[in-house]
Amino acid sequence: MSYDVARVRGHIPSLGDGWIHLDPQAGMQIPDAVSRSVSTGFRTSSFNHTGRHAAAKRSAEILQNAREAVADLVGGDPAGVVLGPDRALLLAWLAESLSSRLGLGTGIVLSRLDDEANVAPWLRIANRYGAHVRWAEVEIDTCELPSWQFEELIGPTARLVALTAASPIVGSAPDVRVAADRVHEVGGLLVVDAIGAAPYAHLDIDQLGADVVALSGPSWGGPQVGALAFRDPELLDRIPAMSLNPYSKGAERLEVGGHQYAMLAGLTTSIDFLAGLDESATGTRRQRLETSISSLQGYQDQLFEHLLRTLRSLPKVTLIGRPTTRIPTLSFTVAGVNAEKVSAHLADNRIGTLSGSHGGSRLLDALGVNDEGGAVTIGLAPYTTKYEIDQLARVLAAV
Repeated sequence: MSYDVARVRGHIPSLGDGWIHLDPQAGMQIPDAVSRSVSTGFRTSSFNHTGRHAAAKRSAEILQNAREAVADLVGGDPAGVVLGPDRALLLAWLAESLSSRLGLGTGIVLSRLDDEANVAPWLRIANRYGAHVRWAEVEIDTCELPSWQFEELIGPTARLVALTAASPIVGSAPDVRVAADRVHEVGGLLVVDAIGAAPYAHLDIDQLGADVVALSGPSWGGPQVGALAFRDPELLDRIPAMSLNPYSKGAERLEVGGHQYAMLAGLTTSIDFLAGLDESATGTRRQRLETSISSLQGYQDQLFEHLLRTLRSLPKVTLIGRPTTRIPTLSFTVAGVNAEKVSAHLADNRIGTLSGSHGGSRLLDALGVNDEGGAVTIGLAPYTTKYEIDQLARVLAAV
């Protein structure tokens, strides 16, 4: 069955606000079912999941359901799913937990392609304990991250590689498995940030070879919840705990403070919504996710080609990079016009984008784009239409 974007849009009330939302990197629009689940969660759950009363049991059920949903999203084990208020916080806690492995004489490999959430925590640990940091660089023309670098960068002392599955700024999707195989040869770990890849790609933690995959609910229309999925749940009991509970085990060892159970209920519903993007999808939630994401990819491949052709036809617009493997996200500049002004002009016409330096993007710094006024970043979402792309082109042409 073909992808029915009108059906998908009908489940998202905020799309009736008159705006064209081309800024999914800031968080996709939230389906109504997710909002209802959060509301119900607030009314029916407790502030903990260990009591004997009905609300506490409901909280325990919500927590377990959320672990299972995230595990289905990445093809992992629910026992290895750590949940928290934000992916950036979870990555910071993970870095603190792994700090004993990252002392003087060890190496960390980071990527210029990565979001700051998967860079800053590792730099702090390296600066504190003396680990040597090496950088995987992007090709300026294509914005690709060549995989041949990893053979040289990941040496015998390397203990950790932090790498994105896809850039939420230029869309490049590096070959994560090459880095995984290399770092595992020397006994290190790979932490993959999937904030750019979900929901565009089939995430399979075993195929990626990642030891940990970081996720963020807003990247696919879920509530503000972060998750870390461990490929081997037993690793959680072999690293220092961050929990305030001295008796915590498994995933709870990296969960600091209490859970927001209503948000976790919404997280589960948001993954169920992804699994139902194609109404013909059947089977387990994992199988339905595979079917729906394949259907979404087919739709967005054609739409993204239309977007590329349209932007390339505008004489003053320059696309940044041309990666061969990518997600439907890109950044561009307009000759002679600061990115903030371009984005403001688009906003005046009710088109939402991201602009400027993106909070200090190392990637845009490395490319020299921030020195020239920054870039405008846009992306496709499950609800984006051809009409919206045409409207973007019409407004850009008038800049």
